[in-house]
Amino acid sequence: MTSETTRREFLKQTAAAGLSLPALSGAVLATQAGPGATGMPTRVLGRTGERVSILALGGWHIGSVEDRGEAIRMMHLAIDEGLTFFDNSWDYHDGGSETLMGEALASGGRRDKVFLMTKNCERDYEGSMRCLEQSLRRLRTDRIDLWQFHEIIYDNDPDWVFDKGGMKAALEAQRAGKVRYIGFTGHKDPRIHLKMLDKPFAWDTAQMPINALDVHYRSFQRNVIAVCLKKQVGVIGMKGLGGGDGIARQAGLTAEEAYGYALSQPVASQVVGMVNLDQLRANIALARGFTPLGDQERTALEARVRDVAGDGRYELFKSTQVFDGGLHRRQHGLPS
Repeated sequence: MTSETTRREFLKQTAAAGLSLPALSGAVLATQAGPGATGMPTRVLGRTGERVSILALGGWHIGSVEDRGEAIRMMHLAIDEGLTFFDNSWDYHDGGSETLMGEALASGGRRDKVFLMTKNCERDYEGSMRCLEQSLRRLRTDRIDLWQFHEIIYDNDPDWVFDKGGMKAALEAQRAGKVRYIGFTGHKDPRIHLKMLDKPFAWDTAQMPINALDVHYRSFQRNVIAVCLKKQVGVIGMKGLGGGDGIARQAGLTAEEAYGYALSQPVASQVVGMVNLDQLRANIALARGFTPLGDQERTALEARVRDVAGDGRYELFKSTQVFDGGLHRRQHGLPS
């Protein structure tokens, strides 16, 4: 089956009039292909029709690996094992993550083996163009597969992206072949995601927190996913452990249970932070052995974290400004 056939079939399923949320969710999970030659299951990324590995390598964490050589070995091993969706952002480690990833992808034709995503931290035209050119240079590439507006977390961010020229820059970059697909990320409040989704643009992707805690507090799963699926926007999950070790420590969920839960949601891929080869190997094994949880299993996991999830004490990226990036704070006149 060709990728174009897969794309047509997926769009036909998700565009069917009156399709229920369970049916839409099932359509996403039904796109999952087994390990095959790559060793890693894949799913279709929304309207793009692109197949991506069900786990994405987190760019912030790869930039935090102290041994630069080990970080590069991790990225090379990930590609060899089929984990080929690479996440990054212009601001991660002041550009260090992109520079490191660019070095890892520069040899052996590896750039052409990955679906490369990075993020634009600016809202205006000039800043967005500057972000793009710097990201291309650091990543040593002539195109970004997916360029996402990063940290759409303040109520006026969606308006700024359009009013200040950020979207104009993204569309120009796409026409020039420097960007293939356009999306956005955020972790603060589902209301802001919904405002972004209501803008006059057919987003390719939206990235959001996906974990067992989320259903109990400012839930993206309950409020945003259905809109994404109906609009054929590919959902990318993040923060699968609910923020640090909150889930595992307080509710007794293992990493395997937490990520098994996240991957049982209608996400195309779940971004996972890994800081050593052992973690990478463990997550590759998890992805290869993954089978979706049943309704009762998902409900049981949600119930186990209910008492510690309802007030946002562990999802601090929602309930506080602790996780707000310094650049974005300054954009809004807040101390960084």
